[in-house]
Amino acid sequence: MSKKIGKKEYETELAKLQIELNRITHWVQKNGKRVVVLVEGRDTAGKGGVIAAIKAHMNSRSCRTVALGKPTEAEASQWYFQRYLAHLPAAGEFVFFDRSWYNRAGVDKVMGFCTPQQTKDFLKQVPVLEKMLVDDGILVFKYWLTVDQDEQEERFRERLDDPLKQWKLSPVDILSRAKYDDYTAARETMLEATHTKHAPWTLVDFNSQKLGRLNLIRHFIANFPDDSVKVITPEWKPLSGKPRKEQYRVPPKPIKAN
Repeated sequence: MSKKIGKKEYETELAKLQIELNRITHWVQKNGKRVVVLVEGRDTAGKGGVIAAIKAHMNSRSCRTVALGKPTEAEASQWYFQRYLAHLPAAGEFVFFDRSWYNRAGVDKVMGFCTPQQTKDFLKQVPVLEKMLVDDGILVFKYWLTVDQDEQEERFRERLDDPLKQWKLSPVDILSRAKYDDYTAARETMLEATHTKHAPWTLVDFNSQKLGRLNLIRHFIANFPDDSVKVITPEWKPLSGKPRKEQYRVPPKPIKAN
């Protein structure tokens, strides 16, 4: 059974890490760095949740989440990487991919959305592509969130039983339940081909999503300089007079209570 952490302890630790993430944001902006974070894993692993935890208190102007859906007919006719590369960061930006080009080695392969040759070509091309990104100065992070099948089943069931989460349960998710071993084999092939010195994978245990988030964020922070830009608190002077009341030239129409 996976280790657990209480809500209060989790929130306390996360708050400390989010302060560090803000410090890193200032460093990235000051130095014009470009950061790409690929978050991959099985269905229900917690990809969206950890991205949300990282971004919660970051400047929204400097970070984006990219979660692409099924390719359009035009996109399907393009070079496979083309629609992903259009979302790469500019100077001072973070881009978080909630699933990424690695769909080709995972769900596309397992569910038959691409041919074996297309998967083979992808595994040959992606290390070269990522080397080009790194050589151009982009900081690339690749995280795989691991989750055991019993935990995955519990999370699927939670989505099924909760009307507010049922939208997360897609037909592909339902079909994937019988393909746990196939996804494992696809992942191992992917890791063997794409775990490189210039763009290594980091595997994070997400059987406990709270502990997984904290451990991933700690690892992410540790890859940036300790002497990142110090955030200076602006001088805060008192108002010169009595605080004003809000006034309108045209009286607004009030909202009537039910």
